[in-house]
Amino acid sequence: MLSAALFDFDGTLVDTTEMIFQSMRHATSSVLGREDLSRGELLANVGQPLPRQMELFDAEKAELLLEAYRAHHEEHHDALIAAFPGVDAALNRLRTAGVRIVVVTSKRRRSVEMALRSFPGLDLVVDRFVTMEDTQEHKPHPEPLLKGLELMGDVPRDQAAYVGDSPFDVQAAKAAGLTSVAVSWGAFSEDTLREAEPDYLVPDIDAVVDVLLTEGF
Repeated sequence: MLSAALFDFDGTLVDTTEMIFQSMRHATSSVLGREDLSRGELLANVGQPLPRQMELFDAEKAELLLEAYRAHHEEHHDALIAAFPGVDAALNRLRTAGVRIVVVTSKRRRSVEMALRSFPGLDLVVDRFVTMEDTQEHKPHPEPLLKGLELMGDVPRDQAAYVGDSPFDVQAAKAAGLTSVAVSWGAFSEDTLREAEPDYLVPDIDAVVDVLLTEGF
């Protein structure tokens, strides 16, 4: 039986893709003078910690990129963040079924708190949050997911699943020994997600809950 459902945050529970894209475009344009980067290139490493994403653009200017990104993010956050329909109801279905819910994200805790101010009910249906500050290693390393299981009282790995919108989420779930559920409404295409070989690839949040409650446990 499923005991714990672990969820990514950006692009999975909260629609932050446009906000991330706009902030990435601002950072790479203002710091690197790069106007040629496509949307796909700017979002290619979403799911990893932000400092790592900036290093992949330019290791020598990573700190400047990070500063530019965060300044744009904070200024435009409330205007660009959006809700995915049905998330609260879906998470409540899991809670009613006795499943504990943990958010495992590469975001800083400060950024998660900013998002929760826009969606004040979301933290009421999540038992615990694992953020970037809580582990030394980060996705696709399994440590953040294993930390989530630990916070729930060492839930057995075969009684847990990780739900996310990026290949890095799938890789982290596999590395941690959890069932992997990829969702297709985030920053990555279905083809990209299929290449990561998740256990399940689903089109909407209700399908996620259906899979978690009826399949493989």
